[in-house]
Amino acid sequence: MLAPEIKTREKPLDRIDQLVAAHRPGYALTRPFYMDPEIYERDLERVFFRHWHCLAHESVIPNPGDFEVFKLASEAVILTRAKDGTVHAMLNLCRHRGAEVCTKPKGNAKAFVCPYHAWTYGNDGALKAARLMPKDFKREDHGLKKLHVRVVEGLVFISFAKEPLDFSEVENLLHATAGQYGWGKAKVAHRQTYPVDANWKLAVENYVECYHCGPAHPEYSETHALEQPLHMIEELNAKMEARTCALGIDVGSGDHWQTSRNNKEAIHAFRYALYDGVKTGSKDGSPLSTLMGRFSDFDGGVTSIHLGGTSFLVCYADHGMIYRFIPRGVEACEMELIWLVDEKAEAGVDYDFDKLTWLWTVTTDEDKAIIEHTSRGVRSHFYEPGPIAPMEQNELRYINWYLDEISRPVGA
Repeated sequence: MLAPEIKTREKPLDRIDQLVAAHRPGYALTRPFYMDPEIYERDLERVFFRHWHCLAHESVIPNPGDFEVFKLASEAVILTRAKDGTVHAMLNLCRHRGAEVCTKPKGNAKAFVCPYHAWTYGNDGALKAARLMPKDFKREDHGLKKLHVRVVEGLVFISFAKEPLDFSEVENLLHATAGQYGWGKAKVAHRQTYPVDANWKLAVENYVECYHCGPAHPEYSETHALEQPLHMIEELNAKMEARTCALGIDVGSGDHWQTSRNNKEAIHAFRYALYDGVKTGSKDGSPLSTLMGRFSDFDGGVTSIHLGGTSFLVCYADHGMIYRFIPRGVEACEMELIWLVDEKAEAGVDYDFDKLTWLWTVTTDEDKAIIEHTSRGVRSHFYEPGPIAPMEQNELRYINWYLDEISRPVGA
């Protein structure tokens, strides 16, 4: 006898899932993805707290006891270097009543004393003292909440996730890319934060495509061939690779841009040429600082790295750039730019500060204006997303990646 057919009812899609399901392939995101507070909260839960983020270059905390506080979305993270030289990242939350235990933005300290009830933590996060607590109180159970940390080629990465995504492909590709450029022996020459009145995704989408480079970034487009479609710069790219090879350097590239379904972090590294005669990312293409890493001469190329959805790296032979995108609210974010030079390079001797920072300062000023123009337009009740252009292939891929990420609950 056949068993009776049992009909199961699928769980109905919630409002956000319905918006994801209604997304038109090949088109930009609709208005709610940039303005809806509930979507912003899901962004934090399923994208920001799930993935790895580049927090800093470890040269910002060179000595034992050094610390700096970083604010990301609603969280504050203390980055420290302990007495044994190890790097730690902890949430700036006392395990007693939740007060901030570190009240200075940066400095050097052997311990952090909560200003509320004087609970005292070591710079590795361990609770050292909790005054007037009962005898059965266990200090070892009440250290600061630790984040997962990886330090690769001088770059400090953190993850808020309880079980972080596999970082091995990222680590291998960073060794093959940033490692060739000597980022492990670099230092920070300058940091600049740009507040942007826009949802964080508008800022990232702008960064990952160069369709806008020609009309919006005339300075960048004078020297960087990426402002052309890729098929039009194949000859320039071939010349670049030949010069790199002649220097005895094999700079890696690789496309591991993937969702977290397989529990792996996403990374994509690619190379592209500067125009003929241009050595680096400067106003006139001339050198900006001393050569880094394995480079004994300029190869006229750039290595670009997209990592984890919020972290982006740009490698030149004589300097590097870190781009960090930080949510601040549903319609607010920050872009932090970090300029790297060789650890032995001296300002005013080996590089001129104004020349070093000129190109990406000009470009980011322009980007901030563009992103905010777009944000104001997207607020219109009559906004309808248009089709993604062929030169926006990385934006299209980013959108598809993002929609997949917010479709899956944490742990799925």
